[in-house]
Amino acid sequence: MKKNKMKQLMILFFVLINYNHLIGQLNNSENHLFEGNESHQKEVYINSESSYRKSISMDNDKSIGYYNLGNTHYRSKDYDPASQRYFQSQKKATSKLDKHKAFHNMGNVYMKKKEYQKAVESYKNALRNNSLDNETRYNYVLAKELLDKQEKENQNKDSKSDEKEKKKNDKDSKSDDKEGDEKDSKSDNKKSDQKDNNGSKSDNKKGEQKDKQDSENKESSQNKPGQLSNQQIKSLLDAMNKQEKEVQDKVNRKKVKGAPIKNEKDW
Repeated sequence: MKKNKMKQLMILFFVLINYNHLIGQLNNSENHLFEGNESHQKEVYINSESSYRKSISMDNDKSIGYYNLGNTHYRSKDYDPASQRYFQSQKKATSKLDKHKAFHNMGNVYMKKKEYQKAVESYKNALRNNSLDNETRYNYVLAKELLDKQEKENQNKDSKSDEKEKKKNDKDSKSDDKEGDEKDSKSDNKKSDQKDNNGSKSDNKKGEQKDKQDSENKESSQNKPGQLSNQQIKSLLDAMNKQEKEVQDKVNRKKVKGAPIKNEKDW
């Protein structure tokens, strides 16, 4: 009996110690939250971040620590960490009110980052948990309008980019066609020049032959009927000169044949 009683007392003692430790931790977590809130109000965000982190390390089941830390990041314009803390806060939240606040602030982060599609989804989730919040409804409508505007601007930008690319391709195509036309024109000109040169040579040759023939015809036409041409006269003169030479040679031979032969005197 005494042993059982002692055992029960020891168990109760350990339970009390753990309870007191747990209460102490909870009190410390609350204290750090309080300190973090004071630093946040004074805009000393480094201190508030440190206090909130300590609070979370002592009690990570409460969403309030993550939510407040997310607010500190948001005020410091650290938007990526802020969205992560709000996401953790809505995961830990046990009430729709806490979920609503986490999603609402998450939407504000995406608005700052101009990620309007994500902002629309965040505000939509916030309204699912509290459809009566006027600020969330207003932000949701604004996010949708900005999203539509952003999509139209992107479409116009893509359209202008496509148009610019098309003009560039058309310009390149025209440039290629122009180069091809110039090349064909040069080739045609070269062939034409060769043809002209060949034609000129042929014409010159024909011209020379024609001039010669015209000269001969002219010379022939200048002789009157019954009158010898210059060439015929020349031929006759040559024949006469030849005959005269033959006669002279014949006379000279006869003179030599009839001349006395003088003997050399023998001494």
